Amino acid sequence: LTLKLKPEITCPICLDFFTDPVSLDCGHNFCRSCITRSWEKQETNRCAVCQETFQEKSHRVNRALASLAEKARKFSLTPTQTETKLRCEKHQKKLKLFCESDKKLLCVVCMCLSLLCIHGVMSDILQEQASSLQTQVKDDFAKIHQILTDREQRVMIDLRQREEEILQRMETNLREIQSNLDSVQQEISELQTQLEKDGPIFLQVKRLHYN
Repeated sequence: LTLKLKPEITCPICLDFFTDPVSLDCGHNFCRSCITRSWEKQETNRCAVCQETFQEKSHRVNRALASLAEKARKFSLTPTQTETKLRCEKHQKKLKLFCESDKKLLCVVCMCLSLLCIHGVMSDILQEQASSLQTQVKDDFAKIHQILTDREQRVMIDLRQREEEILQRMETNLREIQSNLDSVQQEISELQTQLEKDGPIFLQVKRLHYN
């Protein structure tokens, strides 16, 4: 009904529902303020529709049209249409929040997504930072592993060098001990040989001593 009556209850100047409508002698209707401003600009009392000119600024209040326009204004949006306009078209949730940056109403789902996204797109900055951090951690671990590997190699080299030094000292000591043993054995052997040669003389001297 509202759509059918809209041309009849719409001001031809402001194209909105009549506000304080008045009728001219030609039969056309306008908002009082609209026709008044039109006459002031044109400096003539002319109808904005049929261009008929009037000698005086005369118009009549159209109370019936005013009542009809007011009812049409109130019921131009049905409860269902109003409810639909107050819901998010994407998520069908009620528009309860207002975004200051975008200057528009948002539903709870939109607001939650906006915390993770920038206008529906995942933040490339966060992804780049995460990727950069991951790369940095890998590089740090690689450096630490290389440091530990180098230190392990140095420790192993030091241990081998110390082991070689100890073995060399042990070999030197063993050679000295062996040389000393050989020398002692040589002396013992010489003494035995000497005793074998001097044995009879030693016995004779001993007998004479006891006699």
